[in-house]
Amino acid sequence: MYTGPVPAGGESPMAVSEVSPGRPGSTQPTSQRPNTCCFCWCCCCSCSCLTVRNEEDRSRKSLETRMETIPNCEACTKPTLEEMKMWGQSFDKLMKNPAGRNVFREFLRTEYSEENMLFWLACEDLKQEMNKTTVEEKARMIYEDYISILSPKEVSLDSRVREVINRKMQDPSPHTFEDAQLQIYTLMHRDSYPRFLNSSIYRSLVHPGSRTSSES
Repeated sequence: MYTGPVPAGGESPMAVSEVSPGRPGSTQPTSQRPNTCCFCWCCCCSCSCLTVRNEEDRSRKSLETRMETIPNCEACTKPTLEEMKMWGQSFDKLMKNPAGRNVFREFLRTEYSEENMLFWLACEDLKQEMNKTTVEEKARMIYEDYISILSPKEVSLDSRVREVINRKMQDPSPHTFEDAQLQIYTLMHRDSYPRFLNSSIYRSLVHPGSRTSSES
């Protein structure tokens, strides 16, 4: 699956329906949901497999609402509390976990730098491609979406890396953007990651209920 550029106006393949409170004397029908989530855990909080304690549910409502707006977020399983705490110990562990990348991507959206994650994911996808024609097409799309100075999603790269990319684009390969991907990874690690750890988005996951308690 190509996880690069996100089509404008894209809609989630699965919508979560709301059930109105029951009226006296009426019985509300219940629907059974599958045990396996086909969408990212952040966006399918009503699946039966994602039952959480009441205090966790209250503290995550605002986060889940924001996550529902992420187009094409990665499919993943619900991480354990221990896994989420490990994201705070290592940026590598965060980036190797699909759920972690989804949460970090949502944080980047609040800082208007989501394109950094999208570019990194697109490069990962390109490195898995073997067909030369497909490689050339995906490389062109990545260049137009994230490298071109005319793109609204242009990522911040130094002139040396840009020169390397321009040379490699004459004969694109799965590793055409390797230097640029490393530079963006380093940027996210040094610049965005420390703020992510102190954000309400992350703290509400590793300390469920703390935000609710502080506000009451």
